[in-house]
Amino acid sequence: MKYLALAMTAFFSISAAAQNYKPNLPIETVSSEMSSIEKKVRDAAVKITVPFTGGHGSGSYIKYKDIYLVITAQHVANGSLGTNYLITHKDESHLGTLIYADELNDIALLYVANNFDRTEPITFRPLEEPAIVGTEIYYSGFPSHHKLMSFQGRVAGYESGPGIGKHIILQTYGWFGCSGSVVYDSKGRIIGVLYGIDVEYNPSIQVQENMIWVVPINKMPINKALAPFCRGAMRNHKACRL
Repeated sequence: MKYLALAMTAFFSISAAAQNYKPNLPIETVSSEMSSIEKKVRDAAVKITVPFTGGHGSGSYIKYKDIYLVITAQHVANGSLGTNYLITHKDESHLGTLIYADELNDIALLYVANNFDRTEPITFRPLEEPAIVGTEIYYSGFPSHHKLMSFQGRVAGYESGPGIGKHIILQTYGWFGCSGSVVYDSKGRIIGVLYGIDVEYNPSIQVQENMIWVVPINKMPINKALAPFCRGAMRNHKACRL
């Protein structure tokens, strides 16, 4: 498949002090013309910093029953299960623990033990089938060195690959650092997870930053994703009950 993964890379590690990192950045106001769903999507967007490399990706802060999670791309959170990642929302940071990783479909799940104080997570509402062509989409993420950015677009079509079935192509904007952004429809339902950007290799490499690859959220059955976490949970979470 002709795409590039959209994780930023750099070279520094997460220290113990970084766990309490609070960026000194202004928090922008948003237009009243933005829909309530767009505002919720933007407010739930988080930045994920990768240990040891210092690279970053994006994700979305969600609630499933009684637990708080972050959905992102597997190539952003590509360590072993149990690895911690620094998750930042506005001026607040917490650690998230990797509890599910699907390398083939490029999707991962982090458990957040300490809830964010200044935002409400989005309730986990996945589409059961891939979104149809023309569906209006929203996502927010952290492209390159930029602060939080919010984007709109539409489902443009699909691509298929060996063993993975149908993945979604969006007509929107994406760049390195946006990997892991969760894509929503106008009703606040999760369409999938952004993980790549289209490229052409002839006669030279040309990046198509308006053709974005997304894994449908139905590739991550939530009960399967939570199974390792539930086996090791210290208390009886509602999320672990069938």
